[in-house]
Amino acid sequence: MKELYPLSCALLLLLMTSLKPNDACEYAQSNIHFIKTQTEKALSKEDINLTRYHAYKALNAIEKSKQHMKECGCDHATVGIEESNHLLKEATKVESISDSKNLLKRSLLNTEESLGAIVAHAADKKTPLPNVPKDSLGSRHVVVAEAKRIEQPSEELKKNIDSALEKYRVSLDEVVITVDCKAAREFAQEIYEECEEELLQPNLSEGRKYYNLKTKKITAAALSQIGECEY
Repeated sequence: MKELYPLSCALLLLLMTSLKPNDACEYAQSNIHFIKTQTEKALSKEDINLTRYHAYKALNAIEKSKQHMKECGCDHATVGIEESNHLLKEATKVESISDSKNLLKRSLLNTEESLGAIVAHAADKKTPLPNVPKDSLGSRHVVVAEAKRIEQPSEELKKNIDSALEKYRVSLDEVVITVDCKAAREFAQEIYEECEEELLQPNLSEGRKYYNLKTKKITAAALSQIGECEY
């Protein structure tokens, strides 16, 4: 990953701004995607302790998602996530890895259905939803500090963030083209996952929400372009 250091520093300098909001359903979708990812990771483990670790991360994400789910108002998705919550809790209690995986599979199915329900609900409301990913190496702290320092009208602030993130997109495209596939994918995946983690924080400012959602979307597109690497 050494070859990424100069690019990482460059990206850090490009991401010095902060943000404004979107629809609650968009945040709920991002949260549910994180729950789905952690459940999948739990299913992939053969060690019961690692399985429980990822199941607990999914449970924690469900707890942090409740307000967004409520504000979104999609009852179908809420019911599915509640069932996922119950099954994940049961999966952390059993001693057998096979029993745990059976519960996790059922939980994952409910989570995937909830994700689909959120997308359909948002479409009914004519609310556009991005597919997507996260921010770069420590820059988020600088971004937040800058956002607190500068008082700007929402649209102007949003425009500034979009401008900075366009530069990030160009730099990330350069990473995809010039850096080894595995290193580039690890770099982008790390950014994507950090954005998801950040979006689960309970008292996130509207600027930080907007920033992380936009960064997540850009990084998701890069991950799709990279595809699966041959190891």
